[in-house]
Parts: sequence; C-alpha cells; structure tokens
Amino acid sequence: MKANEIRKGMVFQLDGKNILVKHVQVQSPSSRSGSTLYKVRGQDLVSRQKFERSFKGDEMVEPVDMTRSAVQMLYRDGDGCTFMDIKSYEQYTLSDEALEDELDFLSDGLEGITALVADGAVLAIELPATVALEITDCAPGMKAASSSARTKPATLATGLIVQVPEYLTPGEVIKVNSETREFISRA
Repeated sequence: MKANEIRKGMVFQLDGKNILVKHVQVQSPSSRSGSTLYKVRGQDLVSRQKFERSFKGDEMVEPVDMTRSAVQMLYRDGDGCTFMDIKSYEQYTLSDEALEDELDFLSDGLEGITALVADGAVLAIELPATVALEITDCAPGMKAASSSARTKPATLATGLIVQVPEYLTPGEVIKVNSETREFISRA
C-alpha cells in the first residue's frame, strides 16, 4: 500500500512494529520539484509509544489485516475497562495504560466505540467523533452571558477539563470532540 492511501484508524507495519494511525496531515509541496508529504501520527500498538513520521506519497507501507467490531463499554475497574462486542456478546478487557488517550471519554454504557481486533485480541479502540459527557464542576453560570462570550474551565464526569461557554452550569450534558478535546454544543 502506498503512503498516500494511509487513513486515520488504519494499522500498518513498519520496522516490525504495528502502528495505529491517529492523524494524517497532508503537506503540499512549496516548489514545483517538491513532493507531497504525508505526516502520520500514531501509536505503536505493543509498546504504546507515540509514532510520528513523514512519508512521501509513493513510499510503501505494509497494511495489517484487522477486523473492526462495534463494542459498548460495560464498566471500569482495577484491571482496566471492559467492553462487550455488540454482535457476539464477547467481552474484552483493556488496561488503563492501553487506553491512556481514550480514558477521558470513557463512561459506563458508552456506545459507538469500534474495537480493532487481530488474531482474536483487541489491540485498540476508536472512539466516536463526539462524546456526550456531564459537567460535574465549573464556575456558576451567568444568565447574561451570550453564546459567543468568554469561556471557563469545566470538569466533566470522567475528569476531563474543557473550556465551555460561561452560561453552562454543573449537571448539564455537553458534546465534546474526542479528537480535539473541545466543547461542541449542549447534548
């Protein structure tokens, strides 16, 4: 597979490592002789180390054969988070370390999650693009605040802190972009 075919969520093998692609940025050439670069950010699925590298469009990478399964988060305990395959009802547990980037968005019963499965083992999960979370703590809402006014920090049910408009109050449920970690709207 050529590097210009790499997309978010794919897994490819490079130097004996399986890399989960989390972000692809295309950099067009600034001169006629330059070639388009594909800046890939991701994570090694085994060591959990961050991966970042630029590829030329015609460089070859080896895709890894994976299946995707829709899963729902059941619960979190001392061992990590347990997910259930929506079709087969199989349960998988991933450690907190394996879910480091996703923990701020995971809550019991969360749906829309995709598990990446290879050889019967879940290697990683992908979150839905937006996640609804409840505000547990923030400064009191201001009745006169407009929607385009200043923001304030709010702590959500999972511990994630995001900037929200001043008019929001604790107890309200908001939508958060799971990639940029930014407030989108009320849920």
